[in-house]
Amino acid sequence: MPPDPRSDEVLDAVRRAFSPATTGIRPLSPAEADAVLGERAAAAVTDRAVLAELLPGERITGAIAITSGDDASVVYTTEDVGELPSLVAAVVEAATADLATTVGRLRGEAVVLDALHSTGRELTAQLDIDRIVQDATDAATKATGAGFGAFFYNLVDEFGESYTLYTISGVPREAFARFPMPRNTEVFAPTFDGAGTVRSPDITKDARFGKNAPYHGMPDGHLPVCSYLAVSVLSPTTGEVLGGFFFGHPEPDRFTARHEYLAEGIAAYTAIALDNARLYERERTLATELTRSMLPVAPATPGLDVFTRYLPAATGSKVGGDWFDVLRLPSGGTAFVIGDVVGHGVTAATVMGQVRTAIRCYARLDLPPSEVLRHVSELAGGLFGESFVTCFYAVHRPDEGTLTYANAGHLPAILVRPGEPPEQIGEALAQPLGVGSAFPQRSAGFPPGSDLVLYTDGLVESRTRDLTLGIEWLLAGIPALLTATDLETAWDKLVQELTRGRHDDDIAVIHVRHRGEDAP
Repeated sequence: MPPDPRSDEVLDAVRRAFSPATTGIRPLSPAEADAVLGERAAAAVTDRAVLAELLPGERITGAIAITSGDDASVVYTTEDVGELPSLVAAVVEAATADLATTVGRLRGEAVVLDALHSTGRELTAQLDIDRIVQDATDAATKATGAGFGAFFYNLVDEFGESYTLYTISGVPREAFARFPMPRNTEVFAPTFDGAGTVRSPDITKDARFGKNAPYHGMPDGHLPVCSYLAVSVLSPTTGEVLGGFFFGHPEPDRFTARHEYLAEGIAAYTAIALDNARLYERERTLATELTRSMLPVAPATPGLDVFTRYLPAATGSKVGGDWFDVLRLPSGGTAFVIGDVVGHGVTAATVMGQVRTAIRCYARLDLPPSEVLRHVSELAGGLFGESFVTCFYAVHRPDEGTLTYANAGHLPAILVRPGEPPEQIGEALAQPLGVGSAFPQRSAGFPPGSDLVLYTDGLVESRTRDLTLGIEWLLAGIPALLTATDLETAWDKLVQELTRGRHDDDIAVIHVRHRGEDAP
């Protein structure tokens, strides 16, 4: 076997030690290296059976197996070198002993850092506060080897009042259920004030312990705590104390500097995750409330039962932008409007409010659906730049028994007339508002006993379900709605079936049922 032309210094030194003997080098597989070297950095290979297996067909007079970085090789010769292989192996072993220890330590540190960063990535990818705090508590309790861990954290309610919650890991939550929340005592104060990490080999011997009534220590029935570690969670943006991790172990001196480092690292990632989640929740709440505040209560309409529903996104950040409207017109007709702003959040909710107001104004002029959408589209082009809005606008005129409609890039409506299967109407009639300039309108009969369903895409589309399939499922669920005596309950059931309770976009619905009493 020809010599391996690698330039590793250890390999070169071993080869020079054999000089002037002719040497060869053969890489070892991980299994071979483990069998020949074990944990050693170098070893003379003297077993003839092993040599015959490693180097078949060669008459080996001396061989040394050595590690080189993450690899291992055997350096061998066919010349007479006496005891030299054993002497060289001993020298290499002695020379690299400290290096091997250092490498082992560094590899151990790398594993710790990888685990910490992996935990950080998982935490900061979350936006659900409940999941963040529990995952963080579990990860930190495991990383520190604590008997149990807890995370006390602060939230602010809708009235601006602060309140404290907690998570537990390592023991059942019931173990702490009957104890009060920790107060700002001398032991807990540094953590709740953000003054720094507290690590004690035996907290019961700490000068700050046991000074506060009524317990003067741990309450009766509390899990035994000897080793103690507490770390503050500080917002990286405001410096505010978001909460604190507390870890306990019944045995003394169990927490080391490394445990402290890991706990502080997880606390830092937790702070980032909580900041992100609170900002997200704040905007989500604002967008939801803004949208809800602009949604109308459907007015009583002679001859019609009108069911409406708005559901903000249950998961994800796609809140704001969907809306519906029901308008009594001066002519005696009723307009039904449903739409969706492209985009989400407060901006989308604001745009939605502007478009909804514009539609209401033009609708009050009793303009045909095509004209209402045309005027709003012209206006919308200057309202929100590059964005656009989909909208389905339909008018029921009881004196004519018809439904006249136009569609600006929205999903088709579903019309069900007595004795006929559900029919999709208004599909692909025109481009969205802000893009299109012409909006053809159509008319359809809407006799007593008919139903009209308008909806937004959050009902039928998700990251895991194709839009076409979702519409098919909706059409399949329509018959159950037609026979329902309680339309609200029937719609709740259908929404649950279509979304499985995890719709990641807003849902808006209008269901119009023609009772047959068309007198104004």
